Amino acid sequence: MHSHTTTRLAFSVLGMALATAAHAAGPSAADGKRIFQNNCAMCHTASPDMATLAGPPLFNVVGRKAAGVPGFAYSNALSALGAKGGHWTARELDLFLNDPAAYVPGTTMPVAVAQPDDRRALLAYLASAKGKAVAAKAAPAASAPPQAAAAAGEEHWSDDKPGRMHEVRVADLPPPFASASAGNSPRNVPRPEGALPSVPENFSASLWATDPDRGRVMAKAPNGDIFISSTTKRLIKVFRSSTGEKADTVTVFASKLDRPFGFAFWPVGPNPRYLYVANVNSIVRFPYRNGDLVASGEPEVVVPTLTAETGSHSSRTLVFSADSKTMYLSIGSASNVAEGIGATPPEPLAQWEAKHGLGAAWGTELDRALVLAFDADGKNKRTHATGLRNCVGMYLYPRTGELLCSVNERDMLGDNLPPDYLTRVKGGAHYGWPWHYIGGHEEPRLQGQRPDLKAKVTAPDLLLTAHSAPLGMVMYQAPAAARAAFPAAYDGDLFLALHGSWNRATRTGSKVVRVLMKNGVPTGQYQDFMTGFVISDKEVWGRPSSVMVQNDGSLLVDDDVTGEIWRVAPKSAPK
Repeated sequence: MHSHTTTRLAFSVLGMALATAAHAAGPSAADGKRIFQNNCAMCHTASPDMATLAGPPLFNVVGRKAAGVPGFAYSNALSALGAKGGHWTARELDLFLNDPAAYVPGTTMPVAVAQPDDRRALLAYLASAKGKAVAAKAAPAASAPPQAAAAAGEEHWSDDKPGRMHEVRVADLPPPFASASAGNSPRNVPRPEGALPSVPENFSASLWATDPDRGRVMAKAPNGDIFISSTTKRLIKVFRSSTGEKADTVTVFASKLDRPFGFAFWPVGPNPRYLYVANVNSIVRFPYRNGDLVASGEPEVVVPTLTAETGSHSSRTLVFSADSKTMYLSIGSASNVAEGIGATPPEPLAQWEAKHGLGAAWGTELDRALVLAFDADGKNKRTHATGLRNCVGMYLYPRTGELLCSVNERDMLGDNLPPDYLTRVKGGAHYGWPWHYIGGHEEPRLQGQRPDLKAKVTAPDLLLTAHSAPLGMVMYQAPAAARAAFPAAYDGDLFLALHGSWNRATRTGSKVVRVLMKNGVPTGQYQDFMTGFVISDKEVWGRPSSVMVQNDGSLLVDDDVTGEIWRVAPKSAPK
C-alpha cells in the first residue's frame, strides 16, 4: 500500500530480521539480502550509503534499543518497549520476526518471517550490515504556511474542512524531483479530550465501536452485520448493531489466518453461501449463512498460492463480479519502482505479454501491481489489468458493474508527484507502473526502458493529492425509508478513506472525502467530508481506512490506527 502500510510491514520484517542475524549459522547472508530486498527495502535501508526512507535504517540494529532511532514514528507499542529498556538482541529479534503481534501486542507490524531458515538468513544479512552509528533522522523541511502554500498552488492540511473542493489536474503536475522527498511518517497521538471528527454542519459523528484489534477492511453482510479483518491479529470479526447507533454484539468469526485482508460474500445477493478471504498468499472460503457470528466450518482452500514472494505490499483485496462468476484479486507491488528487475523480461517481450498481459512486470514483480481474475472456484487464473502499483481499495460500482481501484502511487519523486488516483479498471488495460505514471509520463528512474508503452498507458479517472494513500470506498445508497438516510444529492457518489501521507513535508490525507460521480464515472472533483484528524505536520490522532453504509443509511468510518469506528448521520430527516 502506500508508505503507511508498507512502513509497518517493513518495520516488522526489518526490525525483526535485524537482530537475529548474529545467530545465523545455516542459510547465507546472500539469501538474507534477497529476503530483505523482497520484504523490507521499500521502507528501510541496510546500508549507511543509502538515503533513509519511511522507516529507520537497519544497519547496526543488533543490540540497538527498541524504537531507538530518533525522528521516526514508531508505534506506541514499540515505543513503550524501548522506554522499558528493551533492546534488539538476536533472540528478541527472532521472536519478534516470527510473530510481531504476539511478541509486542499492539504493534502495527503485520509482516512475519515465519520460516526459521528465512529468518536465520535475513538475520545473518542484517547482522553483517554495519556502518557509522545511526544519527537522528533529519526532520523534513518545515512546510509552507497555508497562505504560502495556496499562493504556490499547493494544498495545506489546515485548510481541510467539510465541503472543501479539490481538483488535481494533469496540466498542473510538477516535474520529477521538483521538491525533495520527505520522510515524514505521522506520529499517532491520543484523541484530544472531547474531540470529534469534523463533518458537514447538518451531520453529526458519534463513536459506534472501538476495536482493540484495529481492523482495516470492512464489508457488510446482507443482514447488515459488519465484518472487519485484522491483518496484524490474523482474524475476522463481526460487529452487530440492533439500533444502528452503536455496535452491541462483537464476535470473532475466524482466527489464526495468514494476514487476512480483503474478503467478500458469495454468491452476490441476499443469500450467500460462503465468505471468501484473501490471505497474504492464498484465498480460502468459509461456509456462511445470513446471521452467522462464528464460522460453522474450517476454511477450504480455493487458491493455494498467489505469488512467489509475499513481502512489501501485503494487501490483497477481493471482489466478485455482479453475476458472481468472476473473482477479482488486487495485489500490490513488491517494490517502489521495480528498479531491480532489469530492463527486459526473461523471454521475448511479445511472448511475455501474451502470457501475462500488456505491461506486466517480471522477476520479483511477477503477478504484482495488478488485478487478477479467477473463476469462483479459483480456477482459470488470468490477468485482468496491470500497472496498478497498489490497488488497496477495490470495489464494484453497484449501478454499472464496473470495477474501481483506489491506487497508492510510487514514492520519492517529490511532495506533489505523482498523484494517487481512483479509476475504473478496464480489462486488458495497463495503468503505467513502473515505467510511466498518470498516462505517458515517464518514470525518470527507469528512463528509456519501455518507450513502447508510452502511448498505451490508460490514464486514471480521478487524481488525488500526491501521497494521500486512498484505501476503502463505498457508493452511497440508502435503503428505502432508511431513518438515517443522507440527502438525495449524495446518492450514487462515493465515499473514500484517505489514510494519510508519509512521503510529503506538508501532511495530506487522514480524512474521508466524497468523490463526485456522474453516470457511474468520477467527475474529476472530490470534496472533504470528514476531517479534523490532523494536529500538525508531525501528529495525527486518526487515519481512516475503510467506509461502509449501514442498513439505516448512516455511514461508518473505520480508523485502523485507533480502532475507533465512527458513525455519521444527518441531524434531521433528509430533504
